[in-house]
Amino acid sequence: MKLYRYLTGPDDASFCHRITEALNRGWHLHGSPTLTYDTKAKRVIAGQALVKEVEGADYSPGIDLSQQ
Repeated sequence: MKLYRYLTGPDDASFCHRITEALNRGWHLHGSPTLTYDTKAKRVIAGQALVKEVEGADYSPGIDLSQQ
């Protein structure tokens, strides 16, 4: 089964730590990161798609992707 996640958050160290944690849990970057500017909060928001291959499991809408 192939899993997909898209992480977003302020472009800061905490976002980088979330991506690093996912990479160390076996996720892989998928495509380029995205950036946008939140004019109300006056900060840059980053996004990154991630994918992961999981053997021996079937997809279910109830899967908690953050725990994979």
